[in-house]
Amino acid sequence: MDKIQAFTNEQLKTEVPQFGIGDGVKVYVRITEGEKQRIQLFEGTVIAKRGGGVSETFTVRRVSYGVGVEKTFPLHSPNVTKIEVVRDAKVRRAKLYYLRDRVGKAAKVKEKI
Repeated sequence: MDKIQAFTNEQLKTEVPQFGIGDGVKVYVRITEGEKQRIQLFEGTVIAKRGGGVSETFTVRRVSYGVGVEKTFPLHSPNVTKIEVVRDAKVRRAKLYYLRDRVGKAAKVKEKI
């Protein structure tokens, strides 16, 4: 194994929760403000996953005060402290970008029974 491969394998998290597209998740992110650190919660629906290995990312969407907010998180980042799966979803697409155009109940995803 070359040095780059060894370094990237060292950076991978050992315990990553299994979640899929459409699932409702809570992402706990470490925020640094000056010298202080705190944990901030971002809860929403996973609309995309991409990449693999160290560069794997996922995008979470939520509607906050009537405005759609999307954040893309690196899965293996040390700033992402914890990911909780709130609800499982049944979807038929790999990317749920169509949810951007929907409002209210139309933006819901079917729940897995």
